[in-house]
Amino acid sequence: MFQKTISLKARSRGFHLITDEILQAIPEIKDLKIGMMQVFILHTSASLTINENADPTVRKDFEMWFNKAVPENDPDYKHDYEGSDDMPAHLKSALLDTSVLIPLRNGRPALGTWQGIYLCEHRNYGGNRNVVITVWGV
Repeated sequence: MFQKTISLKARSRGFHLITDEILQAIPEIKDLKIGMMQVFILHTSASLTINENADPTVRKDFEMWFNKAVPENDPDYKHDYEGSDDMPAHLKSALLDTSVLIPLRNGRPALGTWQGIYLCEHRNYGGNRNVVITVWGV
């Protein structure tokens, strides 16, 4: 079992593939035949999910849908002192999740052919995002 905390570079608001960054940070998984990997984000205005890794229009459609579903500048929001994107970012994060759990098989994540790990950046200027990667297996 091992654990690492890494800092992901700042990204603009949107859905960004981070699979390669995660895997580069944990070369130790290549020695595992079977196991699990959890990736946990240490923020409340960004989230993680697993989805389509091939067609970038999927990520654009995710952003479009979430912006329609959770609009900025809703007059009913009470938490608005950090900017118009702050409360929507918290809600979007709650709709997705703060972690993903991925099985490991033969030294690799057992993701489907078209699956990748997304950083879902819900703030216009969220800054660097820290994630904790925990791996266990044999």
